[in-house]
Amino acid sequence: MSERFEGVIGRTVAESVPWWPPQSAPAAGSPNVVVIVLDDTGFAHLGCYGSCIETPSIDRLAMGGLRYVNFHTTALCSPTRAALLTGRNHHSVGMRAISNFDTGFPNMRGAIPRSAGTIAEILREQGYGTFAVGKWHLAPMAECSAAGPFTSWPLQKGFDRFYGFLQGETDQFHPELVADNHYITQPRTAEDGYHLSEDLVDHAIAMVRDQTSLAPERPFFLYLGFGATHSPHQAPADYLEKYRGRFDSGWDVARDEWFAQQIATGVVPSDTTLPERNPGVKPWQELASNEQRFASRLQEAFAAFLDHTDAQIGRLTAFLDDLGLLENTLLVLMSDNGASQEGGATGTLDEMRYFNGWPEDVDAAMAHLDLIGGPNSHSNYPWGWAMAGNTPLKRYKQNTHAGGVRDPLIVHWPSHITDRGGIRNQFHHVSDLAPTILDAIGLPPSPSEVDGIARDPMTGTSLAYTFRTDAAHVATRKQTQYFEMFGHRGIYHDGWKAVAWHRPGTSFDEDRWELYHADHDMSECHDLAAAEPQRLELLQQLWWVEAGRNDVLPLDDRGAGALFGARRPGGVGNRTRFTYHPPISYIPADACPPMARRMTSIACRIERRDTSQGGALVARGNQNSGYVLYVADNRLVFTYNCFRAISRVESSVDLPSGSATVGVSYRPEGAGAHVSLLLDNESVGSMMIPRIAPMLSSTGLELGRSPSPIDPACSTPLAFEGLLGEVVFDIATRRPSKEETEIAARVELGRD
Repeated sequence: MSERFEGVIGRTVAESVPWWPPQSAPAAGSPNVVVIVLDDTGFAHLGCYGSCIETPSIDRLAMGGLRYVNFHTTALCSPTRAALLTGRNHHSVGMRAISNFDTGFPNMRGAIPRSAGTIAEILREQGYGTFAVGKWHLAPMAECSAAGPFTSWPLQKGFDRFYGFLQGETDQFHPELVADNHYITQPRTAEDGYHLSEDLVDHAIAMVRDQTSLAPERPFFLYLGFGATHSPHQAPADYLEKYRGRFDSGWDVARDEWFAQQIATGVVPSDTTLPERNPGVKPWQELASNEQRFASRLQEAFAAFLDHTDAQIGRLTAFLDDLGLLENTLLVLMSDNGASQEGGATGTLDEMRYFNGWPEDVDAAMAHLDLIGGPNSHSNYPWGWAMAGNTPLKRYKQNTHAGGVRDPLIVHWPSHITDRGGIRNQFHHVSDLAPTILDAIGLPPSPSEVDGIARDPMTGTSLAYTFRTDAAHVATRKQTQYFEMFGHRGIYHDGWKAVAWHRPGTSFDEDRWELYHADHDMSECHDLAAAEPQRLELLQQLWWVEAGRNDVLPLDDRGAGALFGARRPGGVGNRTRFTYHPPISYIPADACPPMARRMTSIACRIERRDTSQGGALVARGNQNSGYVLYVADNRLVFTYNCFRAISRVESSVDLPSGSATVGVSYRPEGAGAHVSLLLDNESVGSMMIPRIAPMLSSTGLELGRSPSPIDPACSTPLAFEGLLGEVVFDIATRRPSKEETEIAARVELGRD
C-alpha cells in the first residue's frame, strides 16, 4: 500500500478500524483575506490621499480602517507583486524588473523560484480557497502562450482559480483574457458595454460566492489586481464626460490644491516642503493652448479610469458586506508603484511611442482628442500630471526617489481595527505584507516547507503591530530597506535615506548620492549630503551589504529595448520558421514571430466556397498600432498601422474561390519596409512603409480573427468567413542591429 494508513485492515469491515488522513483547516474565526492592487496609482491620486478625483468606495475603506503614509514598493509592477506574494525582496526572487526579461542572472529570471513560496501556496495548504483575478505579470511572457510551460502561471503558484491577463497591461475594452490555464474570448464587446474592470469584479464575486455557498467553513484569499490605472487609460463614456474640463487649470494648480488637502487631512506633515517641478516638466502656463488641451484630456481619462475602478471596488465590498463577510475580512488596498512617467513630456495617444523613443506630435494628436479614454485610444498622460499624482514626492515610477517607491496603502479589518480612519507613519515595505497576513491569521511567519518543498525564509517584517489603537506613534519595527531599479539606488536605515538617480550608460561610481532625514523630510527636499558626509558614506556601504545579501548584483542600467532582447538562448528569438495550424489560441506578444526588423514572409492557406467570404487572416495589435492581413471585397489587403499612420496595399487582382495560398513578403529597408502581397507565390501588389516601429504593440497575434479594427477602413468581418489552413511565418536569421536593440539609449526608462 503506497498511501500511509494508520487504521487497521482486517479480513472484514467488522474486524477493521478506519482512519482518515488529517486535513488542514484554518482555526475557527480565521479571517478572509482580500488584497487589491492598483497599478501606477501615485501617492496623491486617491481622494483620501489628497486628490480631487472621486474615490468614495476607497475613501470609505480608509475611514473604516488605516491609511499608511510611509509605505514603500519597488518602483515597478512585477517586482512589487513578487515581493508582495513572497514576503521577500524582489531581486532575491528573480524579479529585478518586469517578467518579460531574463538576463541570465539570478536577480532577473522573470519567474519566482520554487524556493520562494507564495502566500497563496501557504494559505491553500492551510485550507483556504485561493483566487487570483486580474493582472498577473509574474511569468516569463515567452512562456505565456497556450503551450506554456505553465510553471509560473497563477494555478501553479498556489491559486485554485484565475481569471485575468498575464501581460503587464491590456486594453480595457479588448483584453487578452485567460481563465485558469487557457485563453478565452471576452464575454461581450465594447459596443455591448464591456469593460475589463467590471468583468474582473464580476468573476471575483462569482468565485467568492461559489466558495461561501458550497464550503462556508473555508475562508478565502482573493488577490485582485486591476489593470487600472496603468496605461491605456480607458473608461466608460459617462465617466469620461464627468471629468470634462475639471483639469483645465493645469497640473501646477492641482498639485498645490492636493498638497494643501494632504496637509489639512494629516496625510502629509504640516512642515513638509513641496519640491520644485521634476526635471523636464514645464510650468502649465508656458504650454501652448493645444498642449494644454491635450494634457487636460489625457488627465480626464486617467481620472475617469480611477473613478470607475473605485466603483467596482465598491461593488465588491458591498457584496462582501451583504454576505456578512466584510467584518472579518482583512482587506489590503495598495498601489504597486508611483505614477508613471511613460507618457513622456507631452503625454501620448499610444504609450508604445514612448518605448520607441518617438515623441508625440501634439498637433496631429489634436485630431483624435475625442477618442481619448475610449475603445480607440491607448493613452498615457504627461510627466506634469504624473508629478501631480505623486504629490508631494519627487520623480516617478521606475525611480528610487519617493515618487517611485512611496505609495498608498489602506488596511481595513473591522473586527480587529478599532482606530477607524487612523493614519500610520511607520516605515514599511511591500515585502512586509505576506508576513503581516500570516501574522494576522496566526500562522508561523515563514514556513520552512510548503507542499513538500523547502522554502527560503521570508525577509519581510509584519506590520500587524500597527493595527492596535494605540499604535499611531509607535516606532517602526522595520529598520533597513534597500532600493534598486534600472540602476537607480536607495537605502533607508533608522529614519534616514540615501538615494541616487542614475543616468543610463554612465559609471555607477559617478552617481551623485543625496541624503535625507526621512523621518522629518517626507518630500526629500533638504539634501544633507554635504552636511553629513560620514552618515552618507555609512549608508552607501550599507547599500552594498544589502545588495550582496539580496542578489541585487550585477547592477544593470539597460533600458527596455536592450532588456527585451535579453532572453534565454533558444525559443522564439532563435527560430526562423513558425508554423501554425488554426484555429489556435491567442499568441502573446513575447511569443510572436520577431518580424519587426527582420525579413519575413507570411503564407496562409485559405479556402472559400465563394468570393464573398472575407475577414482577417493574421492580425497583431489594435486600432492604435499593429498590422493585419485580410480579405475584403475579394481582394487581399495588408495594413500597417504605425501609431495611426496608415500604410495599406490591396491586391491588383481578385482572389479565386476555392483553395489558394495568400500572404505577404516584408523586407525592412532603412527606417521603413517594402511589402509585397502574394497570391500563390506571385506578387499582386506592393508598397513602401515609410517608418516601422521596433516595438509596435504590446498586443499579441491572432489567426483567423482580429479582436480590434487595426485598419480603420476595414469594414469586413473581423473573423475570417472561409477556412484558414496552415499559416507559416519565415523569418530571416538577421538579428536586430545594435541601434535597434539599444532603443533604451533613446527611451531610457529612468530619464526624466
